[in-house]
Amino acid sequence: MSKNLFRNELASIIPYVAGKPIEEVKKEFGIDDIEKLASNENPLGPSLKAIEAIKKEVENIHIYPDSSAKRLRQEIAKTYDLSYENVVVGNGGEQILQMIAQAFINTGDEAIMAATTFGLYGSSVSHMGGVPIKLPLKAYKHDFEGFIQKLTDKTKLIYVCNPNNPTGNIMTGDEIDYLVKNVPDHVVIVFDEAYYHYAKVNKDYPETLEVLKKRENTIILRTFSKVAGIAGTRVGFALTSKEIALEMGKVKGVFNVNKLAQVAAMGALSDKEHIENTVELNYKSIAMMENYFDKMNLEYIKSNSNFVFVNVGMDSRIVFERLMKKGIIIRPGYQWKWDNWIRVSTGTIEQTEKFLAKLHSIIKKD
Repeated sequence: MSKNLFRNELASIIPYVAGKPIEEVKKEFGIDDIEKLASNENPLGPSLKAIEAIKKEVENIHIYPDSSAKRLRQEIAKTYDLSYENVVVGNGGEQILQMIAQAFINTGDEAIMAATTFGLYGSSVSHMGGVPIKLPLKAYKHDFEGFIQKLTDKTKLIYVCNPNNPTGNIMTGDEIDYLVKNVPDHVVIVFDEAYYHYAKVNKDYPETLEVLKKRENTIILRTFSKVAGIAGTRVGFALTSKEIALEMGKVKGVFNVNKLAQVAAMGALSDKEHIENTVELNYKSIAMMENYFDKMNLEYIKSNSNFVFVNVGMDSRIVFERLMKKGIIIRPGYQWKWDNWIRVSTGTIEQTEKFLAKLHSIIKKD
């Protein structure tokens, strides 16, 4: 088949690699007891209010959803003291990122981001003919000084994943202030805060809504996939200026958030107890892992997300394969060119104990 058939930009795009599905691991290794700690999913499962909302709505799935998702946008806006016109919803955070690139990037436009961060920033920009400018992390964090030095008249977007994925650490309020003060107003800053509810327990974590109030060219991305536990419904949202929201709406597709996802998200929004329980369990799991890593003198990055990035001192391909054979799925760091690191999601106490025991059997030193 001729390569000329396809859009030119596809040649440079590396497909996103998702966590390995449980069923695939069961089939490959012939084991039934699998713990998936690879995709940062909620170990408590979905919000019960989201489940109830879906049950009530399921008999109406023969009817198209509200294409504007107005009720959902109104509920999100109320939560953040904004107008629904400041809210964009999408088929997960992934679609929001695609919409951002589609709304802003022309051929040759540049977007600045970390070299080790969520891969869809770069691929969505490249797909539109833009140029991702990727800077290595500095002391495991976004290099904001480097970002500012890379600004040109072609810069359209700056992506800040906070907490960063896969490292899990935050950029503080002071660091965000420094970036905002040194970036021209016409450049759009995208704050990807998919792990917002976990991170905000850290007093140094910034409230970027305050940035949005003063700076119109700001986009804040959040999701229902993590603390709400409804990753399977695929619904995320962005908070931004009315002008940006209007333009992003032009590329969203007609029915981009399905009927069940819309009601599930509204149910999850009101389920504060589920969110609190999820965050509480998250930090218990992190504490267990940190205690073990400290005991074993393993380097790790302090996390305010629902995963930990740790240097296990071995080829992550080997650790990944051996853990799978023992019924544990994690993410190997070689996918980000961090060969000896792994990213492991938090889990229940039992899941965390099982992971640590299996990891110990692989890396223990004589």
